[in-house]
Amino acid sequence: MPRYNPATIEPKWQAFWDENKTFAAPAKPAEGQAKLYALDMFPYPSGNGLHVGHPEGYTATDITCRAARMQGKAVMHPMGFDSFGLPAEEHAIKTGEHPRVQTEQNIATFRRQLKMLGFSYDWDREIATTDVEYFRWTQWIFLKLYDTWFDKEQQRGRSIGELEVPEHVMEMGEDFARTWVDEQRLAFQSSAPVNWCPALGTVLANEEVIDGKSERGDHPVVRMPLRQWMLRITAYAERLEKDLELLDWSEGIKALQRNWIGKSTGAEVDFYVGTGESSGATSSVSAEYKSWTKTRSETGYPEKPTDEVLRIYTTRPDTLYGATYMVIAPEHPYVDRLTTADNAKAVNKYCEAAAMKSDLDRTELAKEKTGVFTGSYAINPVNGEPVPIWVADYVLISYGTGAIMAVPAHDERDFEFAQQFNIPIKAVIQPGDHVSAEDAAKILAGEMVYTDPGMAINSSDYNGLKTEEFKAKITAWLDEQGLGRQAVNYKLRDWLFSRQRFWGEPFPILHELDDEGNKTGHIMAVPEEDLPVDLPHLDDFKPHGRPEPPLDKAPNEWLYPVIDGVKYKRETNTMPQWAGSCWYYLRYLDPENTEAPIDPEIEKAWMPVDLYVGGAEHAVLHLLYARFWHKVLYDRGVVSAPEPFQKLVNQGMILGENNEKMSKSRGNVINPDDVVQEYGADSLRLYEMFMGPLEATKPWSMQGVSGVYNFLGRAWRLVVDERADELGLAPSITDEPANEAQLRTLHKTIQAVTDDIANLSFNTAIARMMEFVNFFTKEKQVPRTCVEPFVLLLSPFAPHIAEELWQVLGHDDTLAYEPWPQFDASLAKDESIEIPVQVNGKVKTKVQVAPDADKEATESAARADAKVAELIDGKELVKLIVVPGKLVNFVVKG
Repeated sequence: MPRYNPATIEPKWQAFWDENKTFAAPAKPAEGQAKLYALDMFPYPSGNGLHVGHPEGYTATDITCRAARMQGKAVMHPMGFDSFGLPAEEHAIKTGEHPRVQTEQNIATFRRQLKMLGFSYDWDREIATTDVEYFRWTQWIFLKLYDTWFDKEQQRGRSIGELEVPEHVMEMGEDFARTWVDEQRLAFQSSAPVNWCPALGTVLANEEVIDGKSERGDHPVVRMPLRQWMLRITAYAERLEKDLELLDWSEGIKALQRNWIGKSTGAEVDFYVGTGESSGATSSVSAEYKSWTKTRSETGYPEKPTDEVLRIYTTRPDTLYGATYMVIAPEHPYVDRLTTADNAKAVNKYCEAAAMKSDLDRTELAKEKTGVFTGSYAINPVNGEPVPIWVADYVLISYGTGAIMAVPAHDERDFEFAQQFNIPIKAVIQPGDHVSAEDAAKILAGEMVYTDPGMAINSSDYNGLKTEEFKAKITAWLDEQGLGRQAVNYKLRDWLFSRQRFWGEPFPILHELDDEGNKTGHIMAVPEEDLPVDLPHLDDFKPHGRPEPPLDKAPNEWLYPVIDGVKYKRETNTMPQWAGSCWYYLRYLDPENTEAPIDPEIEKAWMPVDLYVGGAEHAVLHLLYARFWHKVLYDRGVVSAPEPFQKLVNQGMILGENNEKMSKSRGNVINPDDVVQEYGADSLRLYEMFMGPLEATKPWSMQGVSGVYNFLGRAWRLVVDERADELGLAPSITDEPANEAQLRTLHKTIQAVTDDIANLSFNTAIARMMEFVNFFTKEKQVPRTCVEPFVLLLSPFAPHIAEELWQVLGHDDTLAYEPWPQFDASLAKDESIEIPVQVNGKVKTKVQVAPDADKEATESAARADAKVAELIDGKELVKLIVVPGKLVNFVVKG
């Protein structure tokens, strides 16, 4: 046998696995067979190929899967490519080459590199989101969303055919009823302020905007109104938040999702503003107001706000008596109605300026509060006092109702605004004892803000009540009077789902046209039998720099289909890249199905995903979106589990050797091709797992790769003795039985590696195997009964060398399904452990005791030690501390 040479061994076994489909997953687990569905967050196939950070998570799942197969489990371990995206389209714009050409070239590079690293994927299940047969079913799922409304009472999505249209809606005519139904769908169109990125030529979801710039490319983003496709993820906010408790995810990721969903409990309250000429003019609405309050007390609080009110949401209804002004967002539909003629010019100018700012610029990054008075007033429902209404951009139309009651004495933002514009500040909460007398005086004088609970003051009959009691009583009173009610609110906004780009899934939606070619407002879903709607041929991929999508330039035969004599225009926006990644884990299970996205029996057999490994950066993008889609599919009977990913693990980042994040601009990217060429794939895999805990951030070190390469060389020589081979002798393996020390080393190693794999503690498992090799390297001969189990333990981590050693040991077939080694607990248990013995708190010696030695046995062992006896004999024992398994401390004097 030659020396260990990965360049020869690794291609041999990769070819064997490919030819024999070694890792093909069964259609379903056998009856009674345990299953493991291990999933990697599939990569975007960029033109740069993999860097060494990518294989970290892939290696972790691969180790888990290889061990699981040997433990008798049915294993599903697929791979695919999230292949729609802006980089391919931008390349097409520059070169004129179709995005599919470069995308498929990039996929080929990624596939080659992944196979080069020996991952045990079932490549027959490979998918790419750009495959037409894949996005056929993405479009099908979109149509499910379009065909679903959310039943609040049942808290689930139901078919639109089960939606009862109210009689008063039907009376408004067929067109009105049709529009009403469309507004209830989970997939709907809405004219709303959106994040427009001129540089990318598309709108972006809130989650894709960071510090007022695009997540991809760091380009400026502006707000502008646009009619877009939206997905009603907000309907599922309660379930998305609540069902996090079902999941084995880190608390950090759960917290990120909870914060993004942003559940809060408070009250909705209606402030009267009047209608028509009396709108906002308090001098002429007193009689109307009294009539309105009387009506409300009789009819109760309406589900939707009526025209004569500003509805607000507050988490602090106990501060209603301290509301000294109101604020509506610049985009609020009442801005024009509430703005008086004298104030119109200033308000219009202000709203135009606000439209150019991002949400972040308007809130967290704003150095000072800005706003303009509308000239109108609302009436506070708890005391009948007029409250001036301002327009200010620190209030967002996307949160709550887009209007707030401002209580500057007890809210930081309101306090700053009130100081800026000399608005009265009225304290209605007496601070608790934790506030100094000096600060309390400032709070009561309106010179300092106080946001904590306390005792009600300046609040009429509620004075003296503690905050929580006051909240309950005022909310109950509002409900009785029909002026408000308890409410739950969420920061989560509906998902903006349109993109003005070419390289994305076309929407399966048709817009009806009249005889003049104008949209009638009626839309129709593409019939299921006509899916997929493929992308048309375009000679020019360039965006306009305006919100018109490039698909508007498509050939007429694609753009304007005629169905049953009616002319339509196809929807020319495309879906965002996230669409395909929302459900790919399902298609892996049944990739050849032409009748449905997945067979129900197959889905039930494999779902949910047992182990999902990927980056923490997807916490509020992919993971939230996928959970939403899955819940809709669950409600509609397509899937059987309420959550897709049971256990989630986020691998840590691998930094460059300079301790900085790997990037082309920093010049510190390590190409796995180079590492494999010099040291082999097994060394790269082993090193990435040995660097430290999977979740930790770790710097790359080529010296570290060299170290694990040397370890593999020593493991090779356990089986293949080079000197003996040169002499024509057999390897140094003996069929003689192992001695007790060898057996104990073996069984301790089996137990440790088995447990460490189960806990994803791969670095410590490798350390255990290194100890094994170090021990047996010193032995004259290695018993076959010890080395064969070791090769099996090594195989999930370094599969190529393990396969080769298994063959050298005389086995004809792959070890991929060999039974996992079992350990004898009595042999794996330490015969004795070493504990320190202290005298007066200082360690003087160490003694050997049984691992389960009790206090008496531990004390006896310590007293029997000659050095201890010398130090304590004849002295007064003041105190004796015995911690079994840990230490003994004699405190003496004299």
